[in-house]
Amino acid sequence: MKTQQEQKKNELYREFQTLLDQDFKDRKFKENQIIKAFITEITKNFVVVDCKAKMEGMIPIEEFNKDELNDLKIGSEIDVYLERIESMRGEIIISRDKAKKMKAWKKMEKVFENKEEMTGYITGKVKGGFITIVDSLPCFMPSSQIDVRPLKKIDHLINQPIKVIATRLDKNRGNVCVSRRAVIEKSKNAEITEALKNIKEGDIVDDAIVKATTDWGIFLDINGIDALLHVSDLSHGRVKKPSDLVSIGQKIKVKISKIDKNTNRVSASVKALTEDPFDSIEKKYKIGEIYDGIVTKIMDYGCFVKIEDGVEGLIHNSELDWKNRNINPNKILSVSQKIKFKIVSIEKDSKRISLSYKATLENPWDKIKDQIGKEIKIKIKNITDKAIFAEAIGTGLSGMLHYKEISYQENIDDLKKYKKDDTLNVKILEIKDDKIRFSKRALEEDPLNWFEQNKKKVGDIITTRINEVLKTGVKVSIDKNKKLIVTIKKNDLAKEAADARPEVFSPGNALDAKITELDIKLRKVKLSVKAAQIEEEKTLIAKFGEGATKSGATLKGIFEKAIGKKNKKEK
Repeated sequence: MKTQQEQKKNELYREFQTLLDQDFKDRKFKENQIIKAFITEITKNFVVVDCKAKMEGMIPIEEFNKDELNDLKIGSEIDVYLERIESMRGEIIISRDKAKKMKAWKKMEKVFENKEEMTGYITGKVKGGFITIVDSLPCFMPSSQIDVRPLKKIDHLINQPIKVIATRLDKNRGNVCVSRRAVIEKSKNAEITEALKNIKEGDIVDDAIVKATTDWGIFLDINGIDALLHVSDLSHGRVKKPSDLVSIGQKIKVKISKIDKNTNRVSASVKALTEDPFDSIEKKYKIGEIYDGIVTKIMDYGCFVKIEDGVEGLIHNSELDWKNRNINPNKILSVSQKIKFKIVSIEKDSKRISLSYKATLENPWDKIKDQIGKEIKIKIKNITDKAIFAEAIGTGLSGMLHYKEISYQENIDDLKKYKKDDTLNVKILEIKDDKIRFSKRALEEDPLNWFEQNKKKVGDIITTRINEVLKTGVKVSIDKNKKLIVTIKKNDLAKEAADARPEVFSPGNALDAKITELDIKLRKVKLSVKAAQIEEEKTLIAKFGEGATKSGATLKGIFEKAIGKKNKKEK
C-alpha cells in the first residue's frame, strides 16, 4: 500500500505533466519547420537559444559566418530549423544551416519563376562546371554558362560576387543550375536592341572594325554591334581565305544586308557595294567563243577558271580531255595555269558558266571516224577473259577487240595467242558513244561466203568431212581449206538413235548432211545427217519402190544396191 505522501506526490506529477502537455499543444510551432528563437548565451563552441521548449537549444558556432558572429547579441532573435521537439535524451534538435537553406530554397523558387537575377559566388570547380553559392544554397554552373565565350582562366571570378539567373530547378533532387552567361546576354541584348534603333537594312557603314576572321567569314564591330560578314558576301568572285583580304583591327566599308530583330543578328556585305558582273555577262561573252582564263581551283569533278574579277566558270571532267571522260583534272591542268577555253553555256540567274578545255584542242575522234571500215594498227594495253583492249596507234584512243572478232572460228582460246604491248592489224567495225570496236577477222575472207559462191541454200545436201569428234557431236569442215567449221549435234548424226553415237565416227570420215538453217548476217549454220538420210530414203523409195515390190526385193536390199552404185561412181 502506498503512503498518503506518495499518493499526493504522484498526483502532483500527473497534474504537472498534464499542464506541460497542454502547453506544448497550445504552441504553434511543429517539427520540420522554421521557428523563431532568442539567443540566451554565446559560448566558444555553441550559441544557446530559447525556443520556448522544455529546454534550451544549442547551435554549433560553425553554422554562423564571420559577419553573423559579429552581429550576434544576447536577446537577438534568429531563425532556426526545428528537426525534433524532443529527442530520446529529451533535447530539442535545431539547425541554423537548414533554416538558412530552406529560406534560400523558397527564395530560389520565387526568383526562378520570375527569372530574376541573383548574386552568387563561385567557390570551386567540378567536372563539367563550377559550384556556385547563392544565398547559402550550393548551385551548379555549367562551363558553357560562365560567359558568352569560353574562358581559359576564371581566377578573377572565384569568390567574387557575380550576377546569375536560375535556369533549371529540381525540387525533388534539390538541384539548381545557374547561368552567368544568361545575365550577360540579357544585358547585351538590351544594349544591342537600343543600338539597332540607329541602323537599318541598306545602310552603308564606312568604319566597320574587323574583330576576328574565320575560314567562313569575318566578325565586325559596327558601332558596338556585332555583325557577320560571310565569305560569300566578300566578293563577287571566289575567296579562299578572308584573312587574305583583311586584318584584325582594320576598318572596312560595308553595307547592312540583313537585321534579324528576333535574334539581334546583323549581316553585312562588301560585294553589295559593287555592281554584279553577271548583270552584263551575256554582253561581254558569247557561247561558242574562245577566251583566256586562269585556273583558280581544282576539284574531283573539274576545274574552276577565272574569266574576270568576280566571274568564274567550271570545266567539268568530261570537257577536259577527248580521250577520257573521267580523267583526274590534276593530270591535265594546274592551279594558276593560263589556259584557253570555249564557253559552252551561260546561266545568268544561277550565275553558272560551263566551259570546255578540250574544245580548244584537236579532236582525235574526227580523224578516227574517217577510218571506219579501214585497216589500222593497234597496240594491246590489256587482255581480259573475253576481250583485248588496245590503243589505235597514233590517235591515243582505245577500243575493244572481242574474242569472236579475232577469227571466224570464234574460239575464246585465241586470246592466249597475244600478250600486252603486242601490235596487230585490225579493221574499225564501229564507233558509238566514243567506244571503238575492232575486228581482226574482218581482214580475212568470210568462210560463210562459200555458200554463196557454191550457190548452196537451205534444203541442199552437202558432203562434209569430220574434223573433230566431241561427246556432244562432231565438228565438220565444209570447205577444202577447213576454215568453215560447223558442229553437228548428236541427235542430228543419224536417223536411228543407235547409229547416232559420236564414238562410232572418226576424223576424216565423209558425212552427207542437209542444210537445215542458214543465216549469213546472224552467222548461223545448222547441218543434219539425220535429215539427209531421211531425204535420201524418200528419194530411193520414189525411184525403186514400185519395181522392187514386184520383183520381191527388200527395202534394205534396194538401199544397199543404190548406195553401192553411188559409192562405185564416187570411186
